Amino acid sequence: MLIAPLLLLLPGSSPPPPPPQYRTEEARGYVCFRAPGPIVVDGRLDEEGWRAIPWTEPFVDIEGDARPRPRFRTRAKMAWDDDFFYVAADLEEPHVWGTLTRHDSVIFRDNDFEVFLDPDGDHHLYGEFEINALNTGWDLLLVKPYRDGGPAVDSWEIPGLVTAVHVRGTLNDPGDEDEGWSLELAFPWGVLEEIARTPCPPPDGDRWRVNFSRVEWQHQVVDGRYRKVPDTREDNWVWSPQGVVDMHRPGYWGDVVFSAAAPDTVAFEPDPSRPARDFLVRVSEAQRVHRQENGRWAASAEDLGIDPAAFPTFRIEATTDGYAASVEAPEAGGGEPRRWTIRQDSRISPEPVSP
Repeated sequence: MLIAPLLLLLPGSSPPPPPPQYRTEEARGYVCFRAPGPIVVDGRLDEEGWRAIPWTEPFVDIEGDARPRPRFRTRAKMAWDDDFFYVAADLEEPHVWGTLTRHDSVIFRDNDFEVFLDPDGDHHLYGEFEINALNTGWDLLLVKPYRDGGPAVDSWEIPGLVTAVHVRGTLNDPGDEDEGWSLELAFPWGVLEEIARTPCPPPDGDRWRVNFSRVEWQHQVVDGRYRKVPDTREDNWVWSPQGVVDMHRPGYWGDVVFSAAAPDTVAFEPDPSRPARDFLVRVSEAQRVHRQENGRWAASAEDLGIDPAAFPTFRIEATTDGYAASVEAPEAGGGEPRRWTIRQDSRISPEPVSP
């Protein structure tokens, strides 16, 4: 569902200054099945544990349809068992190269693949892992998004994480053309429980917010070695488009549903609360613009130019710290509706609806 139509202007009101960029494409969805066989983390994706597991859609530009399609295909897979949450990816790449070999380097200075995990979907306390073709990794924890004050906890580690890369070609050799590289990551449940704040593996039907990113630099060959093209920004290709060059907007990430069923026997069902939550994310973006323009948070839908009829249960309240905007939304499986609330620091959370 597109987000844009949910912000309706009141008759006679002036449109508020729109956020400079925001996502309008539909978020991605994926069913993460239990692995039907053992997965050996060696970077190759040919074992039984992966064969029946479906691929995600090919990645798109981080800004979505506003930008050209990526030059090279990127796809990912996810699976789980009693010990690990597995992520695999395949990256088409005619020139595989890398320079960083020290753990916790700023890996996106090389071409890389990145994983973002927000298990409870509240936009706070989420994990990030980046890896390059040399199998060098960087793990960090975000207490909240950078634009909400962060911080990023660079000292956070993932004990027991298993990683591997397989290069189909030759690494750091500009004299030939490669096919690409693939990778496997095995995240131990014990560490993910820290940010999930619930027992892991997740119960059947549980949903996580997840996204993947690929950073790709244009290069040239100088003295027989790969070099980035000077003064040229990187490409950012992602699974679920963000609408802006910023991966740290968890409200725009995809939905991953965990299933104990056999692979490819359960279809992805959209989260019935997602339209309301997306609406609140858009309200949050409008609030940021209002504060920049007026030096204060808006205290009403009218201040934001939003028609309350878009969601009849929508309300916004001033708080000692800023504001709280909320709306009622249905739950999966026909459960009792809950009221979702987003705050000025972008944290979103549900509460039972009061009788």
